[in-house]
Amino acid sequence: MSNFIAPISTEDLLSEAEKENLYSKLIEQINKDFNFANEAIDFPQSTSPYELKVQLHEKIYRLIQYKFAEYLNLLYIIDVPEETIKQLDGSDLVELSEQVSFLILKREWMKVWFRNRL
Repeated sequence: MSNFIAPISTEDLLSEAEKENLYSKLIEQINKDFNFANEAIDFPQSTSPYELKVQLHEKIYRLIQYKFAEYLNLLYIIDVPEETIKQLDGSDLVELSEQVSFLILKREWMKVWFRNRL
């Protein structure tokens, strides 16, 4: 059993998910957690990695800007560590939402990866 290696970029993560044939499970996990947080999102299985990255980034950007309490709730449900979020530079919303999107993807990927190793 190989050890989990955290991807260093969104592109890395998504190509790793595709290589492991777990990309569809990653989409399912994202949809499930967002819906659980009452932030309806429904990525079809046909969503390309590029579309997923862009749409997730846009969704997080909008949440930070307009629905901050819901954004915090989403991070809690997905289980993104608060300390990690606090370390990010919040001065540029576009940059911040991109970094948070990556942290969300990383956490969701970790869940999917481990579940498929059991």
